[in-house]
Amino acid sequence: MSDQLTNFSEKTNFIWSIAEILRGDYKQSEYGKVVLPFTVLRRLDCVLSPTKAQVLAKMEEIQGMGLDPEQAEPVLTSVTGERFCNTSPFDFQTLKAEPDNLADNLKAYIRGFSREARDIIDYFNFHVQIDRLEEADLLYLVVERFAAIDLHPDRVSNLEMGYIFEELIRRFSEQSNETAGEHFTPREVIRLMVNLLFNEDEVGELNRKGIIRTLYDPACGTGGMLSVAEEYLKELNDQAQLKVFGQELNAESYAICKADMLLKGQDASRIKFGNSFTHDGLVHEKFDYMLSNPPFGVEWKKVQRAIEDEHKQQGYNGRFGAGLPRVSDGSLLFLQHMISKMKSPEEGGSRLAIVFNGSPLFTGGAESGESNIRRWIIENDWLEAIVALPDQLFYNTGISTYVWIVTNRKRPARKGKIQLINGVKFFQTMRKSLGNKRHELGQDHIDEISRIHGEFREGKYSKIFDNADFGYRRITVERPLRLRIQVTEEGIQRLTEQTPFQNLDKSRKKGAAGEKEIAEGKAQQEAILKTLGGMVTEKVYTDRDAFLKELKGVFKEQGVKLTASIQKAILAACGERDETAQVCKDSKGNIEPDPDLRDYENVPLKEEIHDYMEREVKPHVPDAWIDEEKTKVGYEIPFTRHFYEYKPLRPLEEIDAEIQALEKEILGMLGEIAQ
Repeated sequence: MSDQLTNFSEKTNFIWSIAEILRGDYKQSEYGKVVLPFTVLRRLDCVLSPTKAQVLAKMEEIQGMGLDPEQAEPVLTSVTGERFCNTSPFDFQTLKAEPDNLADNLKAYIRGFSREARDIIDYFNFHVQIDRLEEADLLYLVVERFAAIDLHPDRVSNLEMGYIFEELIRRFSEQSNETAGEHFTPREVIRLMVNLLFNEDEVGELNRKGIIRTLYDPACGTGGMLSVAEEYLKELNDQAQLKVFGQELNAESYAICKADMLLKGQDASRIKFGNSFTHDGLVHEKFDYMLSNPPFGVEWKKVQRAIEDEHKQQGYNGRFGAGLPRVSDGSLLFLQHMISKMKSPEEGGSRLAIVFNGSPLFTGGAESGESNIRRWIIENDWLEAIVALPDQLFYNTGISTYVWIVTNRKRPARKGKIQLINGVKFFQTMRKSLGNKRHELGQDHIDEISRIHGEFREGKYSKIFDNADFGYRRITVERPLRLRIQVTEEGIQRLTEQTPFQNLDKSRKKGAAGEKEIAEGKAQQEAILKTLGGMVTEKVYTDRDAFLKELKGVFKEQGVKLTASIQKAILAACGERDETAQVCKDSKGNIEPDPDLRDYENVPLKEEIHDYMEREVKPHVPDAWIDEEKTKVGYEIPFTRHFYEYKPLRPLEEIDAEIQALEKEILGMLGEIAQ
């Protein structure tokens, strides 16, 4: 592997140096528009070079027979041994030999590719760059430099080529202040995810001769996950075939992924371009396996209307029936989308692995969109395991990340259970950072985490729970309203600040009618204040009903209208909470709750809420009760809490001794300065 990485670095640095030719005529942020498509084109060129003469000869024979070149593609690809071909007489060496017609010849060369390969180049919008390079007198220099690098698979393996593409994207993204991690995932992370994905199936299932399986990534980037999964399955069983599918929104990443799949002999038409949520390119497909590293914390506002429409109109018949997360983070939308593509258990079921940050574990209270999605997954017994990864593992973020394993074909021992694996300490520090990536998983770390997952046993790094352990009921705890009321000058002043009182002298009407309404309102305000002023006294009411009876009597006697809103405003202005006052009741005799004393408790699903109430609440507030109609069910996964290790505080003597030593050291330093 070290030789491969050396070769990969040399090739990457050489290609990167070509970008320097563009300096001055291109902004740094634009270098990728030239270098990436040229790299793909040169790779295609090198792959086809051994059979170039045979293809041209066969093409001449086909033309002599009067056949359509498009219809002849299967014949020509049988000559190349690849899923693509090129019928143009040009290659990079012959292009270089005719500098005067280079732009036209290069375009003709691209037109000579078979349909899938042409589609790749088209998504780079490459013709625009050819013309721009030609105008700047740079086209020949770039072609000449790329012609000097040999990217044939015998010199650069598919694995190395994937690394080259990803490293180039990372560097270009850094220069343009874009997010490199949106395009690809560190290969060792993918390797771990593939291990976890295949872990339950390795014995027997994946070793059968001639087995064919499908794998899908709805945010496939440059195709790293698809490639690693294919490589790993080949290691397990060289007779196995993995058909890969994917969809990607970024045009350049899509083109590179499609090129990579084409070069590996996959059917490149299975890689789709577009937004997986609004333009699902594989709408009717179901898959055996799925992998994804969707963007972290990316809002889905642009597609909000389409997703909300599907949620409302199709419910569980669509992809998002369980609920919608907040618009600021679409991670759980990807998971629901993938679950919709699981095969039924009768068809063999499916397994998927997806990378999340910490937010999907706990964001959202009971019956929020996120909580309802977690509930749907857990109550359907689909969540198999969650693995906490080390921080600083990804190129674009240093935050902690988690791999969720979701399946609808758990083995019997795992049914009704969820395994949490704490892998945060399984890493090695890189000799040189790449963006935010300072840590990496070694093969030993991947093997150890995979072993812990496969053994499915409790241990220092593994905890096993029942599904219900992550559910809770959010109960609303009410306490009675008790008011102490006294009419004072301060209370009357507070009444003038109450909205219902202030609204009396306002009007939406215009002209004379409005002026009349305002005048009447002012008069009413004055009457209310005068009437209430007559009630100023030292008397304190601890019974709200007694106060209201007297209040209504005084207002009636003075002929002043007392509306319900003004009555409520007077209570708010003149009343205050008092634990010794009598309980307030509504017109039906029911105890009225105090909104300011309202509290909430999360009670584990496995516990009876009234038992919890008697034990945890009643000893402190005996008059509290549960409003049963407001009880909600929620699910969250407090991962770190389950692996928290208590560290006792240092003894006071030790801390004191350390402080004294520091003081002595500081005094010594001050003494030296004074001298």
